[in-house]
Amino acid sequence: MHISAIDVADSTTTGVATQYTQDQLHEMPSKLKCSLAVEPSLPRISHGGIRDALRAKLAQPDAEDAFFVADLGEVYRQFVQWSQLLPHVQPFYAVKCNPDPLVIKLLSRLGAGFDCASRGEIQQALQEDIASENIIYAHPCKPASHLRYAKESGVAMMTFDNSDELIKISQIHPDAKAVLRILTDDSSSLCRLGLKFGASPETTESLLATAKQLGVNVIGVSFHVGSGCQSETAFTDAIMRARSVFDQAEKLGFHFNLLDIGGGFPGRGDQSGLSFATVASALTSAMNTYFPQDCYDHVRVIAEPGRYFVTSAFSLAVNVVARRQVVRDRQPEYYQGSEGVLNNTAPTNDENPAFMYYVNDGVYGSFNCIMFDYHHPKPRVLTCNGRLVDEQRSSPSLAYESSIWGPTCDSIDCIMSSGMLPELQVGDWLVFDGMGAYTICAASRFNGFKLSDIVYVDTAGVLL
Repeated sequence: MHISAIDVADSTTTGVATQYTQDQLHEMPSKLKCSLAVEPSLPRISHGGIRDALRAKLAQPDAEDAFFVADLGEVYRQFVQWSQLLPHVQPFYAVKCNPDPLVIKLLSRLGAGFDCASRGEIQQALQEDIASENIIYAHPCKPASHLRYAKESGVAMMTFDNSDELIKISQIHPDAKAVLRILTDDSSSLCRLGLKFGASPETTESLLATAKQLGVNVIGVSFHVGSGCQSETAFTDAIMRARSVFDQAEKLGFHFNLLDIGGGFPGRGDQSGLSFATVASALTSAMNTYFPQDCYDHVRVIAEPGRYFVTSAFSLAVNVVARRQVVRDRQPEYYQGSEGVLNNTAPTNDENPAFMYYVNDGVYGSFNCIMFDYHHPKPRVLTCNGRLVDEQRSSPSLAYESSIWGPTCDSIDCIMSSGMLPELQVGDWLVFDGMGAYTICAASRFNGFKLSDIVYVDTAGVLL
């Protein structure tokens, strides 16, 4: 499928970032649909909503394999919200978060740039005819071969945070447009990237001086408050630090024209409770304070959102392939159950039964987000006793203590250690919403289990 870029000739721009008017945002779906041409090699996009897609998939003969439902309409709605709340900031989608080809196609046609961290991600972006100025090689420590590929491909924007990287850039890609990644306070984030990357305030001036000596063209500053940031004040503090480095650079003869405010933006329904509107408000206030438009209207501002666009766009349906009832009423000295994990040797401590359910995706697959992204997925029941729950006159009233386990032979493959569910049977289905970020991208085929398929829908009518 090829989705042509929409016509934004009448839009206003700041640098390269497009600011859409309300009328243009309203007309965008029809423009995308008019420019649609089908490539048979890519998946089809279904009519209807997520519920329709779930029902259609379950109605197929011998339906058993786990699968995602991806709503491209939700990605579009997130883009519209971004354009409304941060109109002066061009989003560069973090490919690492979810490299789904249709997500990338849609975002590229909407005017997003792309944050790439490797040769492979740069290749994927270039295959979509994305202009090189809309790609940033956002990895401060790059393999030499990947850096050479960026040079050959015309990708010039790239980050650094140490002098060795500056030397490498000067030797391999002397025409690079380097961006100094600075250290920020990421103590409120789930994944503290500052443990690995970012130049401390004590080193930024000397790094800029080294770049000057080597002849490296440094064009701006980047930062990252950490993946899964849970406090809007982290962005405010980072903007203040970035301004300080801008001032240092000016004294050394640099004339910065780029500010990259990184990632960490919450997706819809983020488990932290932090909303994108709150973050956007804090950022706007900080930008007005430290980068007033009358002095910095020449500065292009970009960001690197990942989970913001895709978290709420993907739901994962899993099939109960096996179950076992938990043994009850054993004395404590006869079991060694892991604390907080309901397993077959731990008593229920009451008269009600408890169950262990085994499903066909797990932490070695799409639920790797539990291990790597500190995610706590919550199930909802799609079918109970073979019937769609929302088609029953009333949802099952009885709930029992339950645990959910992945399909592999490893006991670490636990999706939910304990929770309340109705009694399910083999063949029933559970759905986990909010599964778009850092799931598919790190899934493996451990124990020979297949990766979960993806079904696409478009609830905003963007492409259908």
